[in-house]
Amino acid sequence: MLDPRPVLYVIGLLVAILGATMVFPMAADLIDGRGHWPAFLMSGVFTVLVGGIVALSTANAVREGLTIQQTFLLTTLVWVALPLFGALPFMLGETELGFTDAMFEAMSGLTTTGSTVLSGLDTLPSGLLLWRGILQWLGGIGIVVVAMAFLPELRVGGMQLFRAEAFDTMGKILPRAREIAGQIFVIYVALTGSCLMVYIVLGMGFFDALVHSMTTVSTGGFANYDASFGAFSGAPEYAASFFMILAALPFVRYVQLINGHSQPLLRDSQVHVFLAVVGVLVVITSGVLLYIFPHHWEQAFREALFNITSIISGTGYASVDYMQWGGFLITLFFFIGLIGGCAGSTACSVKIFRYQLLFASVRTQLQRIQSPHGVFVPRYQGRPVGPDILNSVMVFFVFFVVTLGLLSWALSLTGLDFVTAVSGAATAIANVGPGLGDRIGPAGNFGGLNDAAKWILTVGMLIGRLELMAVYVLFTVQFWRA
Repeated sequence: MLDPRPVLYVIGLLVAILGATMVFPMAADLIDGRGHWPAFLMSGVFTVLVGGIVALSTANAVREGLTIQQTFLLTTLVWVALPLFGALPFMLGETELGFTDAMFEAMSGLTTTGSTVLSGLDTLPSGLLLWRGILQWLGGIGIVVVAMAFLPELRVGGMQLFRAEAFDTMGKILPRAREIAGQIFVIYVALTGSCLMVYIVLGMGFFDALVHSMTTVSTGGFANYDASFGAFSGAPEYAASFFMILAALPFVRYVQLINGHSQPLLRDSQVHVFLAVVGVLVVITSGVLLYIFPHHWEQAFREALFNITSIISGTGYASVDYMQWGGFLITLFFFIGLIGGCAGSTACSVKIFRYQLLFASVRTQLQRIQSPHGVFVPRYQGRPVGPDILNSVMVFFVFFVVTLGLLSWALSLTGLDFVTAVSGAATAIANVGPGLGDRIGPAGNFGGLNDAAKWILTVGMLIGRLELMAVYVLFTVQFWRA
């Protein structure tokens, strides 16, 4: 029988840590002088107390490792529990959001989706803006650790391909996991700090630079202004594009790099394909913009680079309303959001390596048709790929498409039009941020949707961030019987 106490212990600790971080937005509100700091004081004390009580009451059941069942349960419940408590400042603060809107905003933050129900961001207290940035920053580092530590062990969507490059979180190898997790944290902080300094040098105020550096490196996309990143046109767009690309690369390569091994990063085919895809898409988009609009070539290139990078990495910033760019680019942007970055990064969506494996499998099948007696094996980075990995990837694609269809259908039942329903479902499951259309496009937000639609999207963000199968397995009889 599954013992939930080790799971509750970890969740309790993480909830308490989340509550402790509320001291930073509380301090920001005190400095701001607008009197909104009590919302964070009350939320923080309550969150720390609940998390601490849960952790202390289950500490006697902690073992050195977790079973597979417990790890599946922990992976999902963490992303349910943290948004519940992360929503408190939105309910108690100036926004006074209802539970539905507050939960949507917190889930969007911690899953680094970047969709928002808030308008008038330019006038919100500093504490709430900082809290949105902190949620995304914590969600970004959290998903990197999950992608490196848990998903390869849980064999989710082909992630077992990276088991040799990740680290084991089960049993006696836990100290090694802690060591590498510590290195990931140092790298993550260093990237954030570097982004902060670059933004300041390029003219951002300290507070804007701080929040946007957190939401850039986490590829989250929450901004301090209704105009999103359009408030910082010019050189900051190039800087943001650079750091979004860095955040979308596999963090395991950075760990290897700081340990003196640069070749894995330079030879990683996933990195090569991702950069090539970004380059091709930027060239195509720049060309279309120059053809349709009287853009200067630099402006066309900059807007194409920034917005393509933002969408493909799942960040979700917008520097312009690209709904005005014409049908071809709007359609292109929809499909770009379904690509994603590299495995083991803060980026969202399907991920580049799955497309590589899909094309490798298709190529192998075509070779077998042409030469029925030949022996052809799909390969990834020169290594043969076993049928278990290919099956996992194919199952992921099937469930991704089915989930997209079901979410779109469910949203349409709430009264949304076709474009809003389909793009809303896609942006939720791919954790991209803005959808398409006037309501949820780059110039709008999700505040005008009804509560049913918001809950559907909230569930979609959770499922998509945990790569589908880690959530769906909890609803099988076999899981609970194991």
